[in-house]
Amino acid sequence: MALPDWTLCVFGVASVCGGFYIYRLLSGGRRSAWNRGPLAELMARTERPLFWIAYSLYARTKLGYVFYKRQMKKAREKYPSGHSRTQPTTINGIKIIPVPVLSDNYSYVIIDTASSLAAVVDPADPQSVQSCLEEEGVTLEAILCTHKHWDHSGGNRALKRLHSSCRVYGNLMDNIPGLTHPLTDKDTIDVGTKLRFRAFYTPGHTVGHMIYLLDGRVFGGPSSLFSGDLVFLSGCGRMFEGNASTMLSSLDTVGSLNDDTLLWPGHEYAEDNLLFAAELEPGNITREQKLQWVLQQRGQRLCTSPSTLAEEKQYNPFLRSHAQDLQQALGLQQNHDEDWTSYRARVLEELRRRKDIYKSR
Repeated sequence: MALPDWTLCVFGVASVCGGFYIYRLLSGGRRSAWNRGPLAELMARTERPLFWIAYSLYARTKLGYVFYKRQMKKAREKYPSGHSRTQPTTINGIKIIPVPVLSDNYSYVIIDTASSLAAVVDPADPQSVQSCLEEEGVTLEAILCTHKHWDHSGGNRALKRLHSSCRVYGNLMDNIPGLTHPLTDKDTIDVGTKLRFRAFYTPGHTVGHMIYLLDGRVFGGPSSLFSGDLVFLSGCGRMFEGNASTMLSSLDTVGSLNDDTLLWPGHEYAEDNLLFAAELEPGNITREQKLQWVLQQRGQRLCTSPSTLAEEKQYNPFLRSHAQDLQQALGLQQNHDEDWTSYRARVLEELRRRKDIYKSR
């Protein structure tokens, strides 16, 4: 059935506006020329409709995949060796290699060195991940996908074609590309003799977002959390498919983990996140020390991962909705008829609102 001319016009305008807006949507408010001038004012006035147009196009149509492929091509041209310089972390026969992909994403190759078997988290650029696997001389056993967004899941099918026995894990609700093994909350995944992951269901950023905890007890070291877009160094992901209460519950899952857990996030957002945190809590000494270290790292294009959850609990505002100093900085106080969890969700909502419009200087 042919669509009427006016419908085609509306769809065309929506596609152009939405596609144009996708970059800003996914960049999380980082510094760019996009954040200045008349265009920024126009976008601010039309934030909600353009947001939903762009997000729907990116997450639910082929336009999102086309944008991802273009993004990957441009990143390979701009950063032939990756956007950041990384170093592997080796602990008692476990090797974790951050692989810089796209413009600021990280995939992670995790290797059981005794068996030469590996898992990879969020292989956004299959070419970069495959190069790492070949360089290490290991066999890919599992892909652990945190969520459906193309900048995390885009390489699943390509790697699966190269490694036919590889299992692809993720949440069924998120429509993960190439999914072979659907997960639910607290499911476990074993790779080799020393890699045991526990999956946690953490909705909010997407409806089916998962995080993966590598159990350190198996190899006698600290656990490692691969957090996707739930938690970053001093930050958290946007609430695309959930409300503040949902996101708070997911963040509390992270907060319940051991302090010595290593945090491996899905993006290199450390500098911008810490500058935002500085505006909220300028007197936070731990945050200021971390910022100075991050500035040194980024000045040399060095990766800032991992941090530890002990550190994050001291300076990450999104894990500190319970902190009175932060609540006061936001100008919030608990209402008499408001329970503690609802109040903390309101604090988180205000934090996220401010971060969404934040422009670092």
